[in-house]
Amino acid sequence: MSTAAPLSRAEMAQRVAADIPPGSYVNLGIGIPTSVSNYLTAEQDVILHTENGLLGMGPEAHGDEIDDDLINAGKIPVTEAIGASYFHHADSFGMMRGGHLDIAVLGAFQVSITGDLANWHTGEPGAIPAVGGAMDLAVGAKNVFVMMELTTKKGQPKLVEALTYPVTGLGCVTRVYTEVAVFDIDRTTGVSVTELFGPTTVDDLRTLTNLPLTDATGKG
Repeated sequence: MSTAAPLSRAEMAQRVAADIPPGSYVNLGIGIPTSVSNYLTAEQDVILHTENGLLGMGPEAHGDEIDDDLINAGKIPVTEAIGASYFHHADSFGMMRGGHLDIAVLGAFQVSITGDLANWHTGEPGAIPAVGGAMDLAVGAKNVFVMMELTTKKGQPKLVEALTYPVTGLGCVTRVYTEVAVFDIDRTTGVSVTELFGPTTVDDLRTLTNLPLTDATGKG
């Protein structure tokens, strides 16, 4: 995806959806990852899991599709795919912890260059902790994709050398999608920039994050 401007949140979701291999079992975290369901194609045959007890979740529900008893973990009305199944919350967490999910798509407050994840608490006084099933997904999914804006509202980078927020999982994040770039994370070789959006360059990202980013965009 080549764009003249940074991606919108909807475009970020579309970009993530394009990277999910056919036949994958996937959990979409609360927040912007939820919208990835709207951009998956029938040909991908992706099976969506939601931690409140549904396997075979479809896109978000609208209008007459809305069933107040059919929601995802973020309390957003959703649809169900043909063959969908329902089960106890404990069984759902067993799926998450047991290595049965190919990908978890999560939001984040911070991701470190070694793939450490912080997404349940900022550590600020009065902030409401919201761990949910994030720790279970971080350690149980085979791959963790993070969707987040690259900087905070104050302009501080959220891709960092080391976490300063409370940890969700260590060494678990494999890829980060932001509005300006996609980053691949390898605990041995570090962070590579694989795709850029808008006018941002890899050098711009190095300056912003103060990290030794590898240019893997193929643009030199």
